[in-house]
Amino acid sequence: MRKSNYDKFPAVTVDGDCFSGWEQISRELLGHIGSLERFVLAVECYSGVSQAELETSLLPLLNPALSISTLRDAFKSPEEIDQIVAPDLGGDDPVFGFMTRLEMGDFLDLSEISIPSQGLIVIYGPGASLCAPYDALIYADMPRWEEQMRQRRGESGNLGVNNAGTKASLLYKRSFFIDWRVCDRLKKRLLPTCDFLLDTTVPRAPRLITGDTLRNALKAVARQPFRVVPFFDPGPWGGQWMKEVCDLDRSAPNYAWCFDCVPEENSLRLQFGDQFVEIPASNLVFHQPEALLGEPVFGRFGAEFPIRFDFLDTMGGGNLSFQVHPLLDYARDSFGLQYTQDESYYLLAAGEDATVYLGLKEDADIDQMFTDLASAAGGGPAFDDSLYAAQWPARPHDHFLIPAGTCHCSGANTMVLEISHTPYIFTFKMWDWARLGLDGKPRPLNISRARHVIRSERREQWVKENLINNILPLASGDGWREERTGLYRSEFIETRRHWFTKPVDHHTHDNGVHVLNLVKGDSATVESPTGAFPPFEIHYAETFIIPSAVGAYRITPGSSGEHATLKAFVRVSAD
Repeated sequence: MRKSNYDKFPAVTVDGDCFSGWEQISRELLGHIGSLERFVLAVECYSGVSQAELETSLLPLLNPALSISTLRDAFKSPEEIDQIVAPDLGGDDPVFGFMTRLEMGDFLDLSEISIPSQGLIVIYGPGASLCAPYDALIYADMPRWEEQMRQRRGESGNLGVNNAGTKASLLYKRSFFIDWRVCDRLKKRLLPTCDFLLDTTVPRAPRLITGDTLRNALKAVARQPFRVVPFFDPGPWGGQWMKEVCDLDRSAPNYAWCFDCVPEENSLRLQFGDQFVEIPASNLVFHQPEALLGEPVFGRFGAEFPIRFDFLDTMGGGNLSFQVHPLLDYARDSFGLQYTQDESYYLLAAGEDATVYLGLKEDADIDQMFTDLASAAGGGPAFDDSLYAAQWPARPHDHFLIPAGTCHCSGANTMVLEISHTPYIFTFKMWDWARLGLDGKPRPLNISRARHVIRSERREQWVKENLINNILPLASGDGWREERTGLYRSEFIETRRHWFTKPVDHHTHDNGVHVLNLVKGDSATVESPTGAFPPFEIHYAETFIIPSAVGAYRITPGSSGEHATLKAFVRVSAD
C-alpha cells in the first residue's frame, strides 16, 4: 500500500459571489425583492430538500405575508400519488420498476391555490414553480447521494408521500424510478432561467449563488478537466484496499463501492474563494450537454452521461454476487431503458489467489444450473459454482470484458475499476454465497430474470478468445505507447491504455467526452497546449473527466518511472 494522495473532495475554482448562511442569504433575497407592493418568490425544491429547515430558518427571516407549502397545500393526497406511481413501481419486486414518464404536474392539485394581490408571497417545495406566475425563482437543490443518506437515517421519504422511515432500499427504488425522473424533467426546464441556486447539501449550512453565476460556472467547468465528488459505501463482500489508497475511515468494517464517476448521483463542488457550493453533477450534463459530451454523443444519448467508472473492492473481502446484466431488448421492454449495462473489470490490484468468474464452463448444463440456483435460493443445498462458472486468474492490469448476458462476478482479493454504461442498478443476482446483506437479511435474487437474458453459448473457449485481455497495440512514440483494451464489439464504449514516462498528447476529436483514471503512478498533470485551462493535477486511482470542448490536452507524469492511464469514450467514429 502507498501513502494516500487521493483527493476525496475535489473542487473546481470558478468566478462569482457566494452567500453563506441563512442570515446572509435572506439579506440578499430581500435586497432582490426590494419594496415592491407584491412579489411572488418561488422556491422550487428537488426531492430530499428539508422543508422543515426552510420553514424554521428561511421563512422567519423573509417574513412573508403568505407562505404556501406545495407538499401541504398543492400536492394530491398520498393515496392518490401512490395510485398514480403504482404502474411504474413493479409491484412487489424489491429492486426493479419502470422509468416513469410522469411529470411534476401529475402530482399537483392547484384548485385551492389562491395568490393575494399584495405583499411578499413565498411558495416553496417541489412543484413551487408550477403553482403561480412568480417574480423570482430559487432552485433549492440536492445531490442524490445526500438524499440517500437522509433516507437511510429516516429523515427523508419519497415525493409527496409520508413514508420516511420505510426500508431504505424501497425508498431508493421509488426515488430512482419515479422521483428523480420527475424532478429532473422540471429542473432541465428551470436551470436556464432560475434567478438563484440554493445549495442545501449540508444541513444548516446553506449556500446561495445567482442563476447567472451558476450558468457561468457550469460553462467554465465544461471547458476544463474536472472530477466529481466520489462517495464510498460498505457492502457484505467489501474489502480493505480503499481504506488505505483513498484514506478512508480505518475503523469501518469495509468499503465495497466507490462511485468515482457517476454524474447522475455524484456531486460537483464549485469553489468561490473560500466558499464551496455543492450541486448535482447532472446539472452540468443538463445545462452544458454539447460542450461536455460532444455533438455526436449528445445527438445519440441526449443530455445523459453514458460512461460510468466505479470501484469494487474485495481485497480481504468476499466474492461479488454471481450475476448477469439484461440484454437490450429486455432492458428496454422491462425497465424503459435506452441502453443496457454492458461493462468491464479492469484490475488495479489482485492477490495471488485472485480470480474473476466469467462465462460458463464448456460442459455446463444450463437448465440444471438454474434448477440448482432455485433450489439453493429456496433453502436447499448451496449452489456449487464449480460445476458451472468458469474462473480465470486475475492479475493487476488485466482487463475482463463483460457484455450484457454474460454471467460473471469478481472473486475475493481483487480491486476492480469497473467501466460500464450508465444504467447501474440493473444487475440480476443469481447467487450470493448464502450470505446476508448489511441489514441482516438475504439480499434479493433475480434468478427468473437472469434465465431470460443469460447467453448460454458464452463458454470458456469463447470467453478466452474474446473477453480476456483482448489487447491490441495501436501506436507508440518517445516515452509512450497506446493500446486498445476493449470493450467488446457489441458495446459502445472504447477503452485505451497509455503507458508513459514522458508527456502524452490526447485530443477529444470527434469522440466527445473522455473519462480517464490514473491506473499507475503517484500523480500526473493535465495541461492545455494552448493554455486554455489551468494545469490540473491528478493522483493515483482518481477518475477525471475531459469535456469534449477541451479538444487537445497533454498528460505529463508527476515523477520518474512508468505511469498509465485508462481512457474511455463513446465509439462514434470509424477510428
